[in-house]
Amino acid sequence: MPEEKLYVSYNTIHKLIKKLAKQIKDSGFDPDVIVAIGSGGFIPARIIKTFINRPIYAVGISYYGIDHKHREHPTKIQWIDEVQEQLKGKKVLLIDEVDDTRATLAYCVGELLSYQPEEIAVLILHNKLKQKDVEFPPEIKRYYPAMEVGDIWIKYPWDADDIDEQDRLEKEMIERMKKEGKELPF
Repeated sequence: MPEEKLYVSYNTIHKLIKKLAKQIKDSGFDPDVIVAIGSGGFIPARIIKTFINRPIYAVGISYYGIDHKHREHPTKIQWIDEVQEQLKGKKVLLIDEVDDTRATLAYCVGELLSYQPEEIAVLILHNKLKQKDVEFPPEIKRYYPAMEVGDIWIKYPWDADDIDEQDRLEKEMIERMKKEGKELPF
């Protein structure tokens, strides 16, 4: 039996982010800056900027080697040391695409906390409902997942070789789920 995958289109991501922007506004959280974890958080961060117009800072964190295997721990590829003073006392919205093991998110949160922000909120497209390798520190009180999913392989459009095929596979997945009476993922 082939491995089940969740196919997500750019249109779906845009709709999920728009919904999250409303949820953030309704919660009363008003970030001063957005921090995007690369590479998966770049596109969601840019989309949310449409709804929450704040500056975006990018960080590069790698938890996988070139062979696509987990490293022992996340490592910095690119960081925002030069803007440390711009984060002190600020409300930060940290964005990535998926909360899988949580190692990358927690590592980034730990680094950002050293800059003494007023608050850090975490926004992700997909939270995988599984045991996490690490928990967030108690300072993280706001967590905004667009969707809760099982431990499934997620196919994001920015990883697609053929974007038309990506869109077709998402539509087929949704139709199959409707026929099977399953809850739709979006």
